[in-house]
Amino acid sequence: MRIVDSHHHVWDLAVRDQDWITGDALAPLRRDFTLEELEPAARAAGVEATVVVQTITVAEETPELLALATGDNLVAGVVGWTDLTVPGVSDALAALRELPGGDRLVGIRHQVQGEPDPRWLLRQDVLRGLSAVAAAGLVYELLVLPHQLPAACAVAELRPELTFVLDHLGKPPIASGEPGSWAEDARRLAALPNTVCKLSGMITEADWDTWTTAALAPYADTVLDAFGPDRVMFGSDWPVCRLAGSYTQVVETALALTGSLAPDERAAVFAGTATRVYGL
Repeated sequence: MRIVDSHHHVWDLAVRDQDWITGDALAPLRRDFTLEELEPAARAAGVEATVVVQTITVAEETPELLALATGDNLVAGVVGWTDLTVPGVSDALAALRELPGGDRLVGIRHQVQGEPDPRWLLRQDVLRGLSAVAAAGLVYELLVLPHQLPAACAVAELRPELTFVLDHLGKPPIASGEPGSWAEDARRLAALPNTVCKLSGMITEADWDTWTTAALAPYADTVLDAFGPDRVMFGSDWPVCRLAGSYTQVVETALALTGSLAPDERAAVFAGTATRVYGL
């Protein structure tokens, strides 16, 4: 079965600090992570293509990721960042498309999870920026926490012409075992036809030391049922996943969580959805 990893990161601390990597818990991530390190693990797991995703809100990062993609036959797409709140979003996106690797730009993301305003996505300047993303033929990735899912639902309704991709299932509180309104809000988002969900990031939302596939299953089942396999895509979230498990473990866990699907449904989760949504 063909596998596309729709979500991973790379960084070089000599080029730029990753200022979100703080504290003892995240200390294992405070080093460089490169495509050269990822590729053997990805190939061994049967991954044929990947999408590399931005990590920080710095304009210089996206051109670097695009350039990186041009020299690598594994990376098929780049989800970058640009400031949605400025008037010149359309020009900024056009400029990215003109850069080396610009044809690999497939989406835009912002760390909404770090915004103190739970309705940041509904600001008028953000809505204007999202219209520019849609006009450019790109998708918008939702990196949100559960309490921000209502705003995600609202913005997806307001911008039906734009495809929204929910990262990491919307980060359900798996470790606490108390999902609250997460499932209800995830289903509300899934009811909108212009939304997609990444089956990613679950092991780091669970207890890093004691997680089991069985504990993740209710969350995976919720999004698979709500979105349907043709609107769910596998992502490793490497190297962040390494806090709780290896690349191989992430792939094997996703395979186990989708074991009851029909072959064509499983093929959609592991390659078809990402290929279609990102135009890979």
